[in-house]
Amino acid sequence: MRIVFLEAETLGDDMRFDRFFELGEVEVYGKTDVSMVAERIAQADAVIANKLPMNESTLKDAKFLKYIGVTATGTNNIDFDYARKRGIMVTNVAGYSTDVVAQHTFAMVLYLLEHLRYYDDYVKSGDYCKCKSFCHMDRRFSELAGKTWGIIGLGAIGKRVAQIAQVFGCRVIYCSPSGRNQNTEYKQVDFDTLLETSDIVSVHTPLSEKTHHMMDYDAFCKMKERAIFINVARGPIVDEKDLAKAIHKGKIAAAGLDVLEQEPMDKDCPLRKLEESDRLLITPHIAWAAVEARTRLLDEVWLNLNAYIQGEERNVCRK
Repeated sequence: MRIVFLEAETLGDDMRFDRFFELGEVEVYGKTDVSMVAERIAQADAVIANKLPMNESTLKDAKFLKYIGVTATGTNNIDFDYARKRGIMVTNVAGYSTDVVAQHTFAMVLYLLEHLRYYDDYVKSGDYCKCKSFCHMDRRFSELAGKTWGIIGLGAIGKRVAQIAQVFGCRVIYCSPSGRNQNTEYKQVDFDTLLETSDIVSVHTPLSEKTHHMMDYDAFCKMKERAIFINVARGPIVDEKDLAKAIHKGKIAAAGLDVLEQEPMDKDCPLRKLEESDRLLITPHIAWAAVEARTRLLDEVWLNLNAYIQGEERNVCRK
């Protein structure tokens, strides 16, 4: 069994691959350019990848390939029609980062809600040393308790966010773009009602034709002017030009993004040099990346591959 890791660096340089060497002959590449994929997997029986395209162009010369392990939940990079035609099994990993993505969601909300960037800068700049009062409160903020939290996509992560929001005293409502998630514990509303009535809107839905650019200027204009918007799902769900416009025109109070339309960020991204940068928080797709979550992810990748070698099916994707 020849096993090739194409994007090991996406798992972090603190992850160890020793156990995989027990399963066969293993090659571990930190990163791989698309142009190098065909050469590196030419003799592979199994390939482990993350974002690289797995399609006819990259796989056609891999005559022995029968297995693709995706080191993520999303499988937008897989050409499933071609994989089926070739008889290639595809597996992915789900649920490994539910807690930390929910945690990151709240880290973003609290950072923006309480203007923590402003207050931290105020103290470290030396201005607090000159303050005539023990307390400086130029930027007003509110409690989460009593606020309405609207969740777009009530899957595993959305449910975890809902549970935590309730602990903070929020009223939780949700909408399901796919229509698959029905939950009697929280009130389901339509998309427009969620936007119009929520104080916090967080996105936890997969990217699809229906959700692509669902958060456009019209959507942001329907939100409360004091509302905070969070996207920790997929970048293209948000039209970035429209978000920049909405923030600039004061249609929403603030936004936090862990995902962008292009990753890494394009130097011409309309959000990069937004004048109101204190109302925009962007992190580089790290919501999932706690050490514990990445360890669980690699454990699952090993279990999926070992199951395949044993002739079993585990976390097989057939989309």
